Amino acid sequence: MNEFIQNMTGMGAMTEQVIATDFLITAKTGVKNIATAITETTSPEVRDTLKQYLNDAIETHEQITNYMISKGYYHPENISAQINTDMKASETAKDLPQI
Repeated sequence: MNEFIQNMTGMGAMTEQVIATDFLITAKTGVKNIATAITETTSPEVRDTLKQYLNDAIETHEQITNYMISKGYYHPENISAQINTDMKASETAKDLPQI
């Protein structure tokens, strides 16, 4: 995101991390919802289609996870580092201007 817009919104460098985190949560929710839909359908054709969607959703989740790990936004194997990242993000969020 360009610096001018980041400064206008008051989010600065946190913008990319916030967007990536939101995208990761949304992807995870999609995986859960598609998996649930697979268990609820009785149609083999629909089940096969949903399985394809599920595989795509899992791949998307993996890509977002890898991106966030490479940027230092997500630390799934180091809980202390993740807590520090989350604390920093929450402190930044507290300081955002109220709209």
